[in-house]
Amino acid sequence: MTNTREPATRCGHIAIVGRPNVGKSTLLNHLLRQKISITSRKPQTTRTRILGISTTAAAQCIYVDTPGLDRRYGKAINRMMNETVMTVVSEVDVIMLVSERLRWDEQDEAVLQAVREVSAPALLVINKVDQLRDKRRLLPHIERLAAHFDFAEIVPVSALGGHNLELLETRLREFLPESPFLFPGDQVTDVSSRFLAAELIREKITRQLGDELPYEVMVEIEKFASEKGAVQISALITVEKPGQKRILIGSGGQRLKLIGAAARKDMEQAFKSKVTLQTWVKVGRRSRSRAQLLKT
Repeated sequence: MTNTREPATRCGHIAIVGRPNVGKSTLLNHLLRQKISITSRKPQTTRTRILGISTTAAAQCIYVDTPGLDRRYGKAINRMMNETVMTVVSEVDVIMLVSERLRWDEQDEAVLQAVREVSAPALLVINKVDQLRDKRRLLPHIERLAAHFDFAEIVPVSALGGHNLELLETRLREFLPESPFLFPGDQVTDVSSRFLAAELIREKITRQLGDELPYEVMVEIEKFASEKGAVQISALITVEKPGQKRILIGSGGQRLKLIGAAARKDMEQAFKSKVTLQTWVKVGRRSRSRAQLLKT
């Protein structure tokens, strides 16, 4: 009797972990070929875990972007984000530990310690290798790290430049378990359009005013509707102090206009539609907890 069994598909969750600012969110966006996770130079820009889904005919990679793991500070916001990372690595099928260039320090070691505590295969992804002036130093660095831990694979990449990303995707798919797909083939993320709109605004605030405003800036989408062939979005930005409000609005409202224009441009790419964006800024109560801030 002829075996008519369909070829097995592979599907699984892949955690993207690493210390702050190694390029985890940038890597995710380039693997998906679409922006779903915000980026900036400021550490801990990513607050929560975000799923990004990449589907081919034979495999579905469900990437889980996580906050940068940082054990140096005891602030509540850091503790909560570290707990998020630890929960993720204990639940996934594959782990991508992202480092950058030739740097490996106590923060990288802390991330590796979290990886040591689980049984999932771990790939080391060395990002930003395009920034190395002397590429000959990369191989000895890889050899040192390979002796340090039994990584399933070590792949040097450039997320921004696209270097070695196809190889990385191929290797990741090989470690996924045989399984039917968990999401429709055309779905790219599990986050709502409202959440993504709020995150894009927060990204522009962080990029333009990261040194002047704290993490506690909140963005809430009060309206998200399709009207007359365009997406109408109204966003409320909440800060803690009147001085922060003045900084965010800027002279004659110019800073807020620049933030809105940059966010709207990304929204139009994400939603594939013309976007009309209105933003307001208010000073909120100090009683709002950091746990609530992480959920905005």
